[in-house]
Formats: sequence, C-alpha cells, structure tokens
Amino acid sequence: MTAARGLSPLPPGATLGILGNGQLGRMLALAASRLGYRTHVYGPEADSPAEQVATASTVAAYEDETALAAFADAVDAITFEFENVPARAVAYLAEHGPVRPSWRALDVAQDRSKEKTFFAEIGAATPPWRPIDSLAELEAALRDIPPMAVLKTARFGYDGKGQAKIKQPSDAATAWAQIGGDQKSNNVSPYAVLEGFVDFMSEVSVIAARGLDGTCVSFAVTENDHANHILATSTVPAKIPPALAAQATEIARRAATALDLVGLLAVEMFVTRDGRLLCNEMAPRPHNSGHWTMDAGGADQFEMLVRAAVGLPLVAPEPVADVTMVNLIGDDVNDLGRYYADPRARVHLYGKAEARPGRKMGHVNIVRPKAH
Repeated sequence: MTAARGLSPLPPGATLGILGNGQLGRMLALAASRLGYRTHVYGPEADSPAEQVATASTVAAYEDETALAAFADAVDAITFEFENVPARAVAYLAEHGPVRPSWRALDVAQDRSKEKTFFAEIGAATPPWRPIDSLAELEAALRDIPPMAVLKTARFGYDGKGQAKIKQPSDAATAWAQIGGDQKSNNVSPYAVLEGFVDFMSEVSVIAARGLDGTCVSFAVTENDHANHILATSTVPAKIPPALAAQATEIARRAATALDLVGLLAVEMFVTRDGRLLCNEMAPRPHNSGHWTMDAGGADQFEMLVRAAVGLPLVAPEPVADVTMVNLIGDDVNDLGRYYADPRARVHLYGKAEARPGRKMGHVNIVRPKAH
C-alpha cells in the first residue's frame, strides 16, 4: 500500500482491502463498487458472502503473515467488517499502509472492560459493572452488584455468546463455568465482567461516521428489539423524546472523536424507565442495526464507511422514509414469499448456502412514507 496516506482521496479504480469476508464485507464491497472502487477481501472461509461479490479475495488465516503481506501489497487502503481480528495481524498491516479505523478503536471495542472504562472517560454512563478474574472475585462482586446480573466474557462475545445470567448468588459457580472461567487459559485480564441488570424501557443505537478530515456525521437514532440475544428488528424513527435522541447522538459523536476514529462507530444504549441513557457496547464497523440505511437512510452506512476509508467527503445522512429492518435468522429465509409480494419490502440476502439456527441469512427493510 502506498496511496491514501494523506488527506487526498483515493481515485476511482483504486482497491479497498476489507479484512473479514462475511455479510458485512459483502455489503461493503457492493457499496464500494457503486462508488467506482475495486475491493479485495481477506478471511478464512472459502465461498464466503463477501468473496462472491468482491473484485478479488484471499482465503487465509489471519495469522498468515505471508498472505497478509501479499494482501497489503494488492490494496491501497484497508478497513474492517468486524472487530475481533488478532492484534498482531492489524499491527502487521498497519506497517504497510493505512488501516481505517486504527488499532486503538479495535482494541477498545474488543474488550468489554476497556470499553466500559472508555465510556466513563468520555462522560457516558453505563450499567454498574466489575472486572472479574476468578470465581472468588465474582462472589465478592455479587455483594456490590446483587442479582439479577449478567456475567460476560471480556472478549470475543457476541449475539449472546459468552454470557450467563445470575439470578441469585448461588448461581455464581455455574455461571463462571458456563462462560469457561474454570478452564480459562488465555492471558487476558480481566477474563470477564459482571454487569448489573438494567430494567430498561427500550434499546437504541446510533451509528456515527468520521472522516479523514475529522468531519463527523450520524445516522438517525434506531430502536432495536432482540430475540434470543440476536437483533430481530430495527425501527426508525425511534420512539424516544427528541432531547434524549440528541443526547444519544452526541454520545456517539464524542466516542468517535475521542478514538480519533476514521470509519464507523455504532454505540448501543439502554433507555431506562426514568429516562436515562446507559451505554451497553460499541462496534467500530458496519452494524446490524444500521442495515435500514440501505433503503431509507439517504446515504447508507456501507457507503459512508467506504467514503471514510478512501478519503472522500462525508455527507450528512437524512432518512428518506420510515422503516423497519427485519433480520432473517435461520429458517426465516424459507419464508420469503410474503416479502417478495410486499411492495414495501426490500430483500437483502447474504449468499449463505445453509440455514442454521441463529445464523443471519439476510434482512428485509420494510419502508413506509415518513409520518412527519
């Protein structure tokens, strides 16, 4: 990589490298193509969703430095479709050219303990929490954060994986074993975090985009509903007061700026019954709760990440319709007939051959005229 080191944008025809070759990489590659850029995706799985549509692909392990070097030589800038990439791979690629976002954003988002500490540093509230490295620490923490509570691995947890509910103090040993604490062998500290249960009214998220020149724009606040720890629907506009929506947007902007991020940052928050916002987690990449932007966002989240990564100016996104995004999980993909027959529905499938329980197979955006 030799281009895009300064503020000058990459010219059309340049190649954007995408680390990760899943469905987010697929939609990112399609957005890059619309803007005239080639894409080269890198990931461990063959015939992946992104590989099916990208200009070029490398199928290799993230630890394969020979493959990483060839990938770096073939592209002009690199971005990510997911954050759980080995730190060594990111550091290696950054030695060869621009990686956007930088490692700092990934490092904070990969670890729930660092993430919650970061939220406190920028003045954003979180649920009560404690770092946990042993069963004894968990039992002690439960005296400060009484059940209900949730025990989560500090790293590599998503869609409910690596989590255990604690309904009473006697559940501690079972919960610790459930997240693998009794067999932990890595050097990550803390291994887990204990979070107090939040009696929330709703869950919302904001996706902010920040460009090379520091310009920061945000998509509309999105209201999210989950089923079995996986996002089921996202709706815009969110049913929260304008002042609270402005506060949520400001938190996302402040976080992106503090990280000196170039790219996207999704921040998930709880809305409590007494009208407060509590930050849950963040992700420096395209986010499932932003898929609605593809058909109702004016400019979608994937195009915005491409713009940031290649140095193009960002544009302020304005919703052009009200919308509900419906995730197609597992066998949901076998019931597409009703969506194909609905003139309001926009179907997006990810090219995955096999439907499995909990697997994201696609999504549908159901658009409606703006109510106001």
